[in-house]
Amino acid sequence: MQGLLYEEPSAWLFILVTVVLGGWAAWMTGRALALTWRPFWQVLLWSLPLGLAVRFIHYALFEGTFLSLHFYLVDLVIVTAIASLGYRYFRARQMTRQYGWLYERAGPFSWREKAQA
Repeated sequence: MQGLLYEEPSAWLFILVTVVLGGWAAWMTGRALALTWRPFWQVLLWSLPLGLAVRFIHYALFEGTFLSLHFYLVDLVIVTAIASLGYRYFRARQMTRQYGWLYERAGPFSWREKAQA
């Protein structure tokens, strides 16, 4: 997997920086966008600089390649996926709490209309 997903000598560095640090920032980005009623396309827009920030951390702390399109796209896909999950989780929670008479949870990332009584 080294060379395909990450360039560091250890997969743990990739997991720490991209998945843990970048994932936390992506989750919080998705949360912020959902709670302020932003449309989903903004998750995609705000993931672009977030992926660049993750790439910079790889470069600054672990001597990774900063201007690498391949590794930027890997980081971007991961942070976009996590931001999308955060967005859907908080949007589902928001819809069911704020409109409790209309919707109920249908899982952690979705909601459905309540059955008529």
